[in-house]
Amino acid sequence: MADRIRVARIGAAHGIRGDVKLWSFTEDPLAVANYGPLETEDGKRRFEIEAARPAKDHLVARLKGIGDRDAAEKLRNTDLFVPRDRLPPIEDADTFYHADLVGLAAVSEDGAMLGTVTAIHNFGAGDLIEFAPTAGGEPVLLPFNEQTVPAIDLKAGRIVVVVPAEVEAKKED
Repeated sequence: MADRIRVARIGAAHGIRGDVKLWSFTEDPLAVANYGPLETEDGKRRFEIEAARPAKDHLVARLKGIGDRDAAEKLRNTDLFVPRDRLPPIEDADTFYHADLVGLAAVSEDGAMLGTVTAIHNFGAGDLIEFAPTAGGEPVLLPFNEQTVPAIDLKAGRIVVVVPAEVEAKKED
C-alpha cells in the first residue's frame, strides 16, 4: 500500500492575487483542505490551503505564502500528496484509494495474466483504468466499472479485467 496518497493537482493561476485552480481527488472535493499541509511528490515543498471555494469543475484555492499571479503560475501541474494516515479509513469493501490499485496484476476471468495496472485516470467522463500489457505495446485504457473490472483482490495483488470484444478486435488489426 502507498504511504502517501495524491489528493490534488494545482492548475493555472486564477486572478491576480495568487489564487489557483485546484483539482481535488477526494470524495468530497472541499475535504482536501482538511488534511493538513499538502506536499509535493518529493516532499520538498509544503502548501497549506487558506481558503477554497467550488468553481465549475474544480476548486479555487488560496495557498499560504502564494500572493501573486506569477507565484501561482509557477505551481501549475504540481501534484499534492498527504501521508496515508491523515486520510479516513476505508470501510466499504467496494471503495479503494487509486494508489492501492497501481501495481496490481491485471488478469482475465480465467486467471491469465494481461498486464499490470499503471494508473487510474479521470478526464471528466468517469474513471478509466490503465494497464501495461504483458505482451508489450501501447497501454490499454478501459472504463473502471463493474462490467470491466468485476473483481479486485488487494490481498492477492490482482484485479480481474474483462476486455470488451471491440478492444480485442482492435488489438488484432
